[in-house]
Amino acid sequence: MTEHDKTAAPAWHGDVHAGVAAWLGQAGPPPDFAVGASSDASAPPPEDVEALGPEADHEAVARKILLDALTGAARSRKELADKLAKKDVPAEIATRLLDRFEEVGLVDDAAFARAWIASRQPGKGLASRALAQELRRKGIDDEVAREALDEIDPDDEREVAERLVQRKLRSMKALDPQVATRRLVGMLARKGHSPGLAYAVVREALSAPDDEEFDA
Repeated sequence: MTEHDKTAAPAWHGDVHAGVAAWLGQAGPPPDFAVGASSDASAPPPEDVEALGPEADHEAVARKILLDALTGAARSRKELADKLAKKDVPAEIATRLLDRFEEVGLVDDAAFARAWIASRQPGKGLASRALAQELRRKGIDDEVAREALDEIDPDDEREVAERLVQRKLRSMKALDPQVATRRLVGMLARKGHSPGLAYAVVREALSAPDDEEFDA
């Protein structure tokens, strides 16, 4: 027998898929592999095939991915859909599960939008315009986002801007008033505040008694 004969893969005469699975699941050829074996197509596959177990339940795997993603944090439907896509979950299974999660309230883009605003507005000082952009990136429908943004009290938005300016003002005591104004207004603009509100809040802060050195 040549060296090639010793290493060549023997013929498999049972189920082809089972034979390949058994071959890949162990270091060497299964014990039932043999040259010249019977051509009976009903020959049982090697025992190692059974050890491989059933194929993974795609829906069960996808459900676990969703539940893990929702643990401790709300997610938009788009975020969850993207996560399933990255895990190669079939599109039809992803859609069916997401629809089901919406039915039971585990996925709720309207509630997600309100919670996002409640966190990002006071925490980051963001105004409606910036919040709308963030919600769009999260995949929230514009109409759903608009309804959530309409709940923002304009007085709350101004108060957020005032707090931002007061915090930033502490590091600008030595600056020229025009320079300070430009930087403060620019900061508020990046947070999504309108130019009118930004200039009003900055002007008021710079003219306050404790900041007389900023008066023009």
